[in-house]
Amino acid sequence: MLDKLELIEKRYEELSQLMAQPEVVADPQRLQQLTKEKANVEGIVTIYQQYKANSKELAEMEALRNDTGEADMTALIKEEVGKLKQRQDDLLQQLKLSLLPKDPNANRDVIFEIRAGTGGEEAGLFAADLFRMYSRYAQSKGWEANIINSNRSEIGGFKEVIFEVKGIGVFNQLKYERGVHRVQRVPATEVSGRIHTSTATVAVLPAVEEIELNINPDELKLEFFHSRGAGGQNVNKLSTAVRITHLPTGIVATCQDERSQLRNRVKAMALLRARLFDIEQRKQSESMDRERRIQVGTGQRAEKIRTYNFPQNRVTDHHINSTFHNLTQILDGGLDEILEALSAKEQVRQLEATLS
Repeated sequence: MLDKLELIEKRYEELSQLMAQPEVVADPQRLQQLTKEKANVEGIVTIYQQYKANSKELAEMEALRNDTGEADMTALIKEEVGKLKQRQDDLLQQLKLSLLPKDPNANRDVIFEIRAGTGGEEAGLFAADLFRMYSRYAQSKGWEANIINSNRSEIGGFKEVIFEVKGIGVFNQLKYERGVHRVQRVPATEVSGRIHTSTATVAVLPAVEEIELNINPDELKLEFFHSRGAGGQNVNKLSTAVRITHLPTGIVATCQDERSQLRNRVKAMALLRARLFDIEQRKQSESMDRERRIQVGTGQRAEKIRTYNFPQNRVTDHHINSTFHNLTQILDGGLDEILEALSAKEQVRQLEATLS
């Protein structure tokens, strides 16, 4: 790792020299490229220089401790050595993290898609539990959560619920949630007390701004209809619901939860952009090294990621093979412990890949 940091520092110094050359100063495009490259490594170089300065001071203190024979002075030096070693460890950890590849989607808002899987009405109730869990978590973080589209079941669950979450660093926090979630419990409709297993799928899509993804209006088919409630009955006399079909791909985005047709159209377009962006990203990920994809998985919906076991009050996350015995708190939005563990494991994996 230190060899890699030496190369980064050397490149940083080269960039500083290049940017001072008259021919570079006279070329705005070239200067902009170099400035951007320098800014990307400046933070790493600063920490590395602090690390080297601290290493030098630590070596001097340890040499001084070996040379002195005074008890009082030795105690003071020992205390200072302890502080320097702690700082050295802290700087080393910062350096490790600074070398990790940055997720370009880290600070994006997200669009969640939760759908009932196997398990009939119980799967729909579980989908509603997951929606509540993420809504509560968003609320605890001061984020904004709004439903884009939903399809409720007769008994209060969701066949499907699509919602957006807006805030700082939302995607970076919640990207690990995509996959199949499984619940084991006795359904309210089960008279014999038998435990059922049901599932719901969760997709987490990074939100995309209009200027980032160019969609040809001629390739869109817009339809307007009456909003529908549970059971399929019309709940609005006006055709405020919007369905947008992207003709080249066949992708459909629907929004009917707003009273305004315009607002439904805006949300439906946001959902369509997110789905198209997700497809493009998956195409890019398929070109990655096969061995890396085996290590990290594809992150798609077919992967079972978590089990919620009600009889034993436990939640098992299969990504990290860890069990948490606070199911009630987790379903009430207490996801921090799980998400922090997932993030820590991903950092370790990325660091191993970076240094290999």
